Amino acid sequence: ADTRRHTTMHAAACTFTPVRVPAAFRARARPSRRVSARAHPRLVVRAADEEVDPDEVLMDCEERFEKSIDAIRTNFNTVRTGRANAAILDRVEVEYYGAMTPLKTIANATTPDAQTILIQPFDKGAIKDIEKALMMSDLGLTPGNDGQCIRLNIPALTADRRNELAKLVSKLGEDGKVAIRNVRRDAMKSIGTLKKSLGEDQIKGFEEQIEKLTGEYVKQVDALVTKKEEELKKV
Repeated sequence: ADTRRHTTMHAAACTFTPVRVPAAFRARARPSRRVSARAHPRLVVRAADEEVDPDEVLMDCEERFEKSIDAIRTNFNTVRTGRANAAILDRVEVEYYGAMTPLKTIANATTPDAQTILIQPFDKGAIKDIEKALMMSDLGLTPGNDGQCIRLNIPALTADRRNELAKLVSKLGEDGKVAIRNVRRDAMKSIGTLKKSLGEDQIKGFEEQIEKLTGEYVKQVDALVTKKEEELKKV
């Protein structure tokens, strides 16, 4: 009898219905379905009617001004003077396997002396494409290709070439100022949305700060232009 009772209990245990997992526990066990706003543009973090923080506007404005200045410095480094400087190749792009590719990503450029830039391709098969890109660039230099590397001899700048480069520097400076004014415009627009929540004097105060910042960074651009033009005048 004990054996039959044990067998019956064992069978019952084997056919016992599993306990249901509480819903709260199951919710935690599910993998996250969170998606990013970048992957789904319709998901917007900031509500349309959320107020703009004026201090954040000023911080963002100054940060973008700094990036504009950095971009101008980089562009000026690509303008050659009378001395060898590998940075002048930064704007050169090569058609490599059907895609326009920055030269500096497919070759190493050094300056073995004050008048020479040595370009050593990582892929020797690209040397013809690099030579072609250099000849089509606005550097005004004739590359020398020995099948293994390319040499650029930096000649002394003629008066005409100095004038051409000075005009290029002036244009790059103006482009930088346009970028800075665009940042100013965006900042003013953001501050303008606060007219319903801030007093007129407060709005004016923030706008004056933006104008002051803009003026300071425009002066930095002018200083960079002047410095580069002085470099071009040196023989």
